Amino acid sequence: MNFGMETELVEFKKTTGELKEGIVSLASMLNKNGKGTLYFGVRNDGEVIGQQIGDRTLREISQGIANGIKPQVIPTIIMELCDDKNVIKVAVEGDERPYSAYGKYYMRSADEDREISPQQLRSLMLSVSDSIVNIEANNQELTFEQLKMLYVGNGLTLRENTFKQNLNLLTRDGTYNLMAAILADINSYSIKVAVFRGTDKTDLVKRNEYGYKCMLVAVKQVLDYMEALNDTVVDVGGSLRKESRLFDFSCFREAWLNACLHNRWSRQTPPAVYMFDDRIEIVSVGGLPDGLTLEEFYEGKSKPVNLELQQIMVQLDYIEQTGHGVPLIVSKYGEKAFDITENFITVTIPLNKKKKVENDLLEREEQLIDGCDEEILRLMKKNSSIKVSEISRQIGLGTTTITKRIRQLREMGIIERIGAKKNGQWIVNIRD
Repeated sequence: MNFGMETELVEFKKTTGELKEGIVSLASMLNKNGKGTLYFGVRNDGEVIGQQIGDRTLREISQGIANGIKPQVIPTIIMELCDDKNVIKVAVEGDERPYSAYGKYYMRSADEDREISPQQLRSLMLSVSDSIVNIEANNQELTFEQLKMLYVGNGLTLRENTFKQNLNLLTRDGTYNLMAAILADINSYSIKVAVFRGTDKTDLVKRNEYGYKCMLVAVKQVLDYMEALNDTVVDVGGSLRKESRLFDFSCFREAWLNACLHNRWSRQTPPAVYMFDDRIEIVSVGGLPDGLTLEEFYEGKSKPVNLELQQIMVQLDYIEQTGHGVPLIVSKYGEKAFDITENFITVTIPLNKKKKVENDLLEREEQLIDGCDEEILRLMKKNSSIKVSEISRQIGLGTTTITKRIRQLREMGIIERIGAKKNGQWIVNIRD
């Protein structure tokens, strides 16, 4: 019989003579995944060779784990019979990372146990202290009607007496944790979509507030709002009329959901969306998850910062555990779409700017239903040097009215004035 390959969750040892090495593997797997399984009586290629078991064998394994791993874990140790050969299975679970083995700290990578540096140890300890299920919420008077409605809308039911435990909304002490605060009906987390004129943050046009409610409700509202902004833009060049969207909504959706899932909520800064004339920026706090390389990130390997939140988002069909979001964005815009620093990840979704300008112009053309405007444009096309007084005379309206209409047409971008005031010319940005 063959058990397959060693993994980040499974380690094989031929005999209990390798008990110390096996204990190192258990601590390493606990630090990486919070659980692990060790088999004695199995070669590292997965082939069962059997383990001799005496009166004290299981007790020695238990005592070895108790003395070797700190903080202590309670292993599950059982004997299994495989092809008439005895195998010992040792399973451990724990959420008190970091775990040491004989005074040293290890991290599982594939099927290897790697001793971690002091800096990596600090990062591991920080990630544990940052966990949204371990941090107690400031407000303990929380309700979850919005969250319950999301489950009902997805055909699922939450039992009143068990849902807090089942959804990991409580600390070990039984108080509401930070994840509970994030998902509560009322909280202090502000989720914003800000729209700016231009390409920087100097001119704020609009700020929409979607926070202070169940985070998953706010997430959906942001998606709905951005989808409404995703206008159809028109390319009328050539013989065929082509339509496309202002931005790739599937890429935005993946970036936004990932930002909300992987955000370091413990730092009290929610993710945000910023929209400029040429791009959309989705910003989350926290940088790359610990233990994940840039290469692994771009390949779509997932290491959720908030594992328990991921489980809820999967249950409610917000996300899938396929890891296709980052590769999708990379395939569309390249790795340059991601700006990753120690404290932030910013995803940039370009806008179809050229087509947006053309589309805005077409919309403005359709707004020209006033006969006065049409006549002004006709006269300017006929004589680009025509003066306001001449337009006023030919149309039969006062110069004040004509001046006001010209100013509005210029503000709409339909006409432009080039050259000096006396000798300049009118440019009409409208097709015949």
